[in-house]
Amino acid sequence: MNRGFYTIMAAQFLSSLADNALLIAAIALLTSLGAPDWQTPLLKLFFVVSYVLLAAWVGIFADSMPKGRVMFLTNALKAVGCLLMLFGGHPLLAYAIVGIGAAAYSPAKYGILTELLPAEKLVVANGWIEGLTVGSIILGVVLGGVLIRPEVAEPILSIFHLNAIGLASFAEGAIFAITFVYIAAALVNLAIPDTGARYPKQKFDPYDSIKGFLRSCSLLWHDRLGQISLSVTTLFWGAGAVLQFLVLKWCEHALGMNLSEGAIMQAVVSLGIAVGAVLAAARVPLKSSLKVLPMGICMGVLVTFMAFFTRDWAPAGGLSLFGFSLSWATLIAAAGMIAVGICAGYFVVPMNALLQHRGHVLMSAGRSIAVQNFNENLSILVMLGVYALLIKADLSVPMTMLLFGAFVMVSMALVIVKHLRNQKEFDSTHLIGEEKRH
Repeated sequence: MNRGFYTIMAAQFLSSLADNALLIAAIALLTSLGAPDWQTPLLKLFFVVSYVLLAAWVGIFADSMPKGRVMFLTNALKAVGCLLMLFGGHPLLAYAIVGIGAAAYSPAKYGILTELLPAEKLVVANGWIEGLTVGSIILGVVLGGVLIRPEVAEPILSIFHLNAIGLASFAEGAIFAITFVYIAAALVNLAIPDTGARYPKQKFDPYDSIKGFLRSCSLLWHDRLGQISLSVTTLFWGAGAVLQFLVLKWCEHALGMNLSEGAIMQAVVSLGIAVGAVLAAARVPLKSSLKVLPMGICMGVLVTFMAFFTRDWAPAGGLSLFGFSLSWATLIAAAGMIAVGICAGYFVVPMNALLQHRGHVLMSAGRSIAVQNFNENLSILVMLGVYALLIKADLSVPMTMLLFGAFVMVSMALVIVKHLRNQKEFDSTHLIGEEKRH
């Protein structure tokens, strides 16, 4: 890997770190404002709606200039969203502004990999990016949990005299600090090299843009490899968004944890994803990427098993590690969540790499990632909407988690059946490694 790749990694780490810390801080801000519980999953929904509504244009935008410049502008927009959240904007609407920045950032972040690296390095590159992203998720949720703690937030509020400008809550102190992480990410983006890739100029005209975007969607969904990898990543990101909130509720129900402690359990899941991503990068070449599909079923089985776990299942007592006392229930729950994460990371990294490869072969880098983002985030919107309705209907946490695990199992089984039917017609794996068509 060259220096440009490592610069991209550093920028991605900081941006993702801030995204995940901000989610925890925004949840705390909603709580401090007395918002109802069902608004919490809507934070993520407002964040990802831009991926769907702007999908026809963000790919064009990403291909319209060097991608490092795109990443700089979008991180700057995220910082603006933080400031709006601090100075009077509703948390949901302000988080939607951050989501616009993220929607435009993503095609540039992943698209530049296909410009910078050959196809055979995409699984390894995705393993590094996914592992680093998951590392930033771990640190981000922990950072968010730490920043909202009184002993950390109070010094931030007093040192910067934030009370003088009307900022008084612990959540607002945390968001103020997170704004500077976005600014740091934007500055690192300026060091990303120009790959020299240039694409034909495309119009932002609504009719032509939507027509071209729908054509790109059709290309990927009708491609025998694209449809399988796109199905898996669409399912994964929708399920992952729900799991992000479901883990917080499950920790409260099963282990009696508060928001700050539940954020650490979120980080434990992410640790498992990082391990799975690294294992996939080391063990799964692009040619063998489709062999990881059964791991998705394993993930669903593990989530179903954990649905009814409570601290009553575990013996009394625990261990003391690095000065922290951890109960056996917490340790068993953490082990189960790490296993869930390993399964998720192991199957999604090769699928991401395969999807990026097929998108690059069939169309431009930016447009292919925009199609991927549209489908994945439409899944997030639908699944979070269903999850919010389940909360509003007072469905129990164990039953919600059971339904979630069963859905993942059945969906992955259907994807595997579709792939086997495709293979019976003709072997499509020879398309892996194909050169760009145009």
